[in-house]
Amino acid sequence: MHFIGIDIGSTASKVAIRGEINDYFVMPTGWSSKETAEIIKSKLMEKGIDVDGEDAVVGATGYGRIAVDFADYVITEITCHGIGGYEIAKNNCTIIDIGGQDTKIIKIEKGMVTDFLMNDKCSAGTGKFVEIMANRLGVDIDGLFELAKEGDILPISSLCTVFAESEIINYIGEGRKRSDIAAGVIDSVVGKVSQMFSKFANSENIILTGGLSNNSYFAKCLSKKIRLEVKVSELGRYAGALGASIIAENKYNKINDTN
Repeated sequence: MHFIGIDIGSTASKVAIRGEINDYFVMPTGWSSKETAEIIKSKLMEKGIDVDGEDAVVGATGYGRIAVDFADYVITEITCHGIGGYEIAKNNCTIIDIGGQDTKIIKIEKGMVTDFLMNDKCSAGTGKFVEIMANRLGVDIDGLFELAKEGDILPISSLCTVFAESEIINYIGEGRKRSDIAAGVIDSVVGKVSQMFSKFANSENIILTGGLSNNSYFAKCLSKKIRLEVKVSELGRYAGALGASIIAENKYNKINDTN
């Protein structure tokens, strides 16, 4: 039996496979979540997993979860990220998830979501903000972080992505160093996330998930800002997909135990 979690985000889609095969993979979401779901279905078939058969149970989550028409269960992001984060942390934890379009902070106790906060009104403080600013500086996201490591922070005060980009354009026009601007961009994101985190100031065992989850420099900057250790994990970006696969397995077992 295969238990599969599919997390179709606004930027990237993640897949977790558990059971007879244990595997993870990620791919760009592209413009159509529907097409992405079909590509994922084909990739699973290449691995010998027929999602339409009786040996596969699929849970879908994320921005494009309703596009996964072969899913057995469609599950909210908060629940999946919470369960997946708990599995990664192996204990009570607080999850900071930096997604493409939103940032989520989720508190988990005894495997259950007890509190959460989500910023989805503006892309500032999200992966999309980082991507836009990297493009403006002529580098990719990894290049932006490499520049930031070498720079001195130039303050970016705007809370809106559009106005923040205007600030960067002004800095470029003034001939400021790219590394200093990059450091300002990362500091801006860290600042916005830390503001959200203030509600969870008494948290322990903090883990980073989402697209920046294995970025040790970002985790270091965030740790310094909130004065608590933020841990990274290789599976961090798959937290939502992992949680969806676990929930799908639990639902499957509950039905079959009842029968």
